[in-house]
Amino acid sequence: QVQLVESGGGLVQAGGSLRLSCAASGRAFTTYTMGWFRQAPGKEREFVAAIRWIGSITYYADSVKGRFTISRDNAKNLVYLQMNSLKPEDTAVYYCAAARGPYSAYERRSYDYWGQGTQVTVSS
Repeated sequence: QVQLVESGGGLVQAGGSLRLSCAASGRAFTTYTMGWFRQAPGKEREFVAAIRWIGSITYYADSVKGRFTISRDNAKNLVYLQMNSLKPEDTAVYYCAAARGPYSAYERRSYDYWGQGTQVTVSS
């Protein structure tokens, strides 16, 4: 069992930065693929970024590539999402997720555990 708790959300002006953190419990954390998804009002939850435990291979949605960076600290059971050059369209609830299997990092169905989410609001 893995429990995930996100933090770091808030209100920021367009062009600003935020860093989200996800604290994970559970001994197997280091072997999980960790992902970030987001959900804006009236829209489906969408993939943002993910990181494998092997080689720390990373994946990004085209909409955030070059602006967001995902990283992990296995010693501290933490995953981060550094978000730069934020845009109003980045406004959403951001969710941390963990996947046990070696499935597609882009698919919601690959993930077994989810956090409660943290709100990110970008004003224009």
